[in-house]
Amino acid sequence: MALRILTALDIAKTQFYHFKAIAIAGMGLFTDAYDLFCISPIMLLIGSIYYKHDHDQKVPTNTISIMLVISLLGAVIGQLIFGRLGDRKGRRRVYGLALMIMILSSIGCGLSVCTSKNCVLGSLGFFRFLLGIGIGGDYPLSATIMSEFSNRNTRGRFMAGVFSMQGFGILTSSIVTMVVCSVFKAVDNHDKHVDLAWRIILAIGAVPAGLTFYWRMMMPETARYTALVERNVTQATINMKKVLDVSLSPIPEVSEDLPPHSSNYPFFSKEFFRRHGRDLFSCSITWLLIDIIFYSSNLVQPKIYKHYLSKDSKPKFGNPYQEAFDLALLQAIMSICFTIPGYWATVYFIDRIGRVKIQIMGFFCMSLPFLALGIPYYWYWHHHTNNGFLILYGLTLFFANFGPNTTTFIVPAELFPARLRSTCHGISAAWGKVGAIIGVVGFTWASDENTASRARAPDSRTWKYQTISLVILGGVSIIGMIITYVFMRETNGRSLEENESDDNNMHVYVMRSFNYPCTGFRSNSPSSKVEGDVVENNEVA
Repeated sequence: MALRILTALDIAKTQFYHFKAIAIAGMGLFTDAYDLFCISPIMLLIGSIYYKHDHDQKVPTNTISIMLVISLLGAVIGQLIFGRLGDRKGRRRVYGLALMIMILSSIGCGLSVCTSKNCVLGSLGFFRFLLGIGIGGDYPLSATIMSEFSNRNTRGRFMAGVFSMQGFGILTSSIVTMVVCSVFKAVDNHDKHVDLAWRIILAIGAVPAGLTFYWRMMMPETARYTALVERNVTQATINMKKVLDVSLSPIPEVSEDLPPHSSNYPFFSKEFFRRHGRDLFSCSITWLLIDIIFYSSNLVQPKIYKHYLSKDSKPKFGNPYQEAFDLALLQAIMSICFTIPGYWATVYFIDRIGRVKIQIMGFFCMSLPFLALGIPYYWYWHHHTNNGFLILYGLTLFFANFGPNTTTFIVPAELFPARLRSTCHGISAAWGKVGAIIGVVGFTWASDENTASRARAPDSRTWKYQTISLVILGGVSIIGMIITYVFMRETNGRSLEENESDDNNMHVYVMRSFNYPCTGFRSNSPSSKVEGDVVENNEVA
């Protein structure tokens, strides 16, 4: 029998605190996107300072790859550690710690002690690793907290709203870069203060996170964690009433005895993998696949945009601020036209058509532009620089966000029992960042024209690697679509407890999507009956 407090959370009306929680939780993802995606123009500025004696004043590809990968590696560690701590110590207790690491490491990235090349890059790499740990820790905690505060009918919309802050973080990083570069270009005629410009851009990333630190510390522990994990229903009711105006009186009187602790089996056990192994597999693999695509195309945007940057913006022809400005401008345009609309399309549709359908559609619609770019790359795109390429590339960004990039963040926070929810989300997210590392390293290597074998015959080899890379990304999208269809369960319109009760009461099949229809399923569990009676009573009233 469901606890009344859990039923009250599932039928609670949308209130001001839900939007406040979106802002508090979303600001971590905002900072995540800002710090991760501002690194591309930063590398252009650093190249003009510490590699000014090279013929093209560019940071070597291997160095760029290290700077990109080191923060992603930190994120993997942070997701695993903070995901587990979120279940062992409580979501609230470690939530502020993750944000504090992000704030201090963002400031550290800006300071990056020393002025010699090796010292600066080593310091920057160290603080970006710490930044990655904080960013990684924010993923499972933000997703889990938002899912446990939300009602079942708008849970997807609220969680997508949290994740959509990532799009605004990308846009803000571009705007800040453009403003800083414009100011320094106007006052720094001899490019003497480029070293200060990139530090300011990085340090500003600590501001939005710092603005929400107080509110994170004031958040109560989620009622679900307090009731189901700490086994303290009284305190759970107090925590809920601190932030939500919810009355228990319309809910039918039921026994307030705690339900049996159905998930008391350890994580590393046959019972866990019998009940949740397929869900963990589907969440982890689909997240890995989408991050191969998403991060490879976002973090190496200078390689994609190089044909669209003005020759006058290149450092050897003009001012180094201009190249960073032009790249940031293109990033801002793509964010406004494709990235942010994709996030908000998910916010609007996710509770209407469900997670599975959006994820399948997103993977499929991403595969088409990638194949359209890759297959004719040599005989058309390699020789024709036009807006058609950018539009097709932009469509991949739109359907990544109106698709698996958002849903892979949401679903792991809905499928697993409360005692293991943050842990499993952290594991799924960590596999995603492993995919990001694969994508960044692979795409950067494939698009590097200075690789020895391509330097000897650039025209005959570069296009082959670009073609192969784009076609592979299209193939990865198709694989993601198939895995989603075969393995992923729909969670739309169902309580978090119903998802757990399915695994307790139903046989577990390898192909989870065929257990029951993907939409409109209602569990026969007692909790569903109680909640259904409440909804019917409210409708009659």
